[in-house]
Amino acid sequence: MDDWLAAQLQGVVSADHSILHAYRQRGITAVSPMEDDKMTTPTGWVLFWPKTHQLGIWWLTWLCEQLPPGTPLEVVGEHNGGIKRVPKVLEALGLPCDKLDNARRCSLFATQTQALPTASAAAWQTFNLRDMQLHSHPGVFGHGKLDEGTALLLDTLERQLQANKLPGTLPRCLDIGCGDGIISTWLAERSQEVTAVDINAFALEACRRTLAANQLTARVLASDVYSALGDEQFDLIISNPPFHQERDIHYGAAGQLIREAPTHLARGGQLILVANAFLPYADHLEATFGSFEVLADNRRFKVYRAGVR
Repeated sequence: MDDWLAAQLQGVVSADHSILHAYRQRGITAVSPMEDDKMTTPTGWVLFWPKTHQLGIWWLTWLCEQLPPGTPLEVVGEHNGGIKRVPKVLEALGLPCDKLDNARRCSLFATQTQALPTASAAAWQTFNLRDMQLHSHPGVFGHGKLDEGTALLLDTLERQLQANKLPGTLPRCLDIGCGDGIISTWLAERSQEVTAVDINAFALEACRRTLAANQLTARVLASDVYSALGDEQFDLIISNPPFHQERDIHYGAAGQLIREAPTHLARGGQLILVANAFLPYADHLEATFGSFEVLADNRRFKVYRAGVR
């Protein structure tokens, strides 16, 4: 967290629960856009343009719904993060645009909120895959589609069930990085108890909507990997873990997922995860569990399994 920025803030709105936690620890009001309670409206706002273009449009639309017309709003971002497209976005929405600055490969634009004809709720997408109805939102991993890694993971889990290498009725399951809820929904159809966690508020809401649409239930929690789970243990931990932080490759969450898995696995429990084939997760699994196996490998993705005895 930037100390100078924190000192200037009246409050923060973010869909990232790790960001919310960090600012709350500093005594700064921080809320999620998915929460009902909204902070006191400051006189001006700054939107840090996200790497997902459609999510940036959602934020602009949502801010225009939440704030009085004419509220000053500045939009800042990196050139390689899509900020150069903002003038056209503002023009398409009918919002004014004034370029304030351009430095350090970043640009800063000024605009004002106003009533828009399109509601932010229109960003939600509903689609059907594998006999499941899914709900998705911009900013959620794999938005609007089934990514190849998750497809390989689900196919592998189905084969493991058919080969009796997983219990016919799965016991306590944990889906880490639940996204739009496709893995959680698959598990909930076959499990006694499912917990789904994610750090992204849009993902958590998407997962809840997906489960409800399929008339299934699961516990859905905001959690930075295992942070909200205390000393709970599970019989099966499933994940398609993230490895990007903005545009950089970052193994922090995946490394923690593997490193701390034995603490959260019951006796005989298994960790099954899918990852891009080039990622060095084999080293992490070997260091943590001593051994592991590759359940599937299509040259682009691998499905790994490790367990505790």
